[in-house]
Amino acid sequence: MSASSESFPSPDSLVDVAVLDDDQDFLSYIEDFLVEEARYSVRTFTHPEDLYQAAEQRRPDIVLLDMKMGPFSGAAVLTEIQERWPEICLIVVTGYPSLEEMRATFKKKAFDYLAKPFSLGQMRQTLDNAIESYGLGRSPVDRLREQLGRRIKMLRVEHGWSLKDLAKQTGISVSQLSSIERGAHMPSMESLLALARALSAKPSELLRAIDF
Repeated sequence: MSASSESFPSPDSLVDVAVLDDDQDFLSYIEDFLVEEARYSVRTFTHPEDLYQAAEQRRPDIVLLDMKMGPFSGAAVLTEIQERWPEICLIVVTGYPSLEEMRATFKKKAFDYLAKPFSLGQMRQTLDNAIESYGLGRSPVDRLREQLGRRIKMLRVEHGWSLKDLAKQTGISVSQLSSIERGAHMPSMESLLALARALSAKPSELLRAIDF
């Protein structure tokens, strides 16, 4: 019997992980592990410029970044990624851990820090934490619903309105509005137009701030 397509994650829902390290053996080890987990797409790099070019074409969800890479400064790469793509989750990996380095790393707002050698269990837990914190691995439709809901909630709060206030302005029930703001349901076209009018925004403005 052939496996159901539901047994395999959709390519759109895979978490895209980029790994930058000058150790090819380590890259192969991490790539094998992530592929085996079956929830990630993985790209590996030994040169920062290759990573930057790849990110321009397709932005990774998570970057595993080695801090000690011969002539390349991991700290400089971390800063460059955060300046160009601040939404990327950065996890620092190093074989030379120190308290000072950890403090400096977190001051640069890296999500987490893994000291070599680490176990696959530690890697798995760190990635699980990142996925949960950043809301990764969801389908495009799920992400659109969630980001649109957050945008609508933000505008409602800026108006100083409760859900009940917005319900009065739009004719949409409180329960429906709550579901839309939580990202559980997508508003119909009629509801989207009503929300835009009530919030003094064009429908395009509701979508403009969404990174999609």
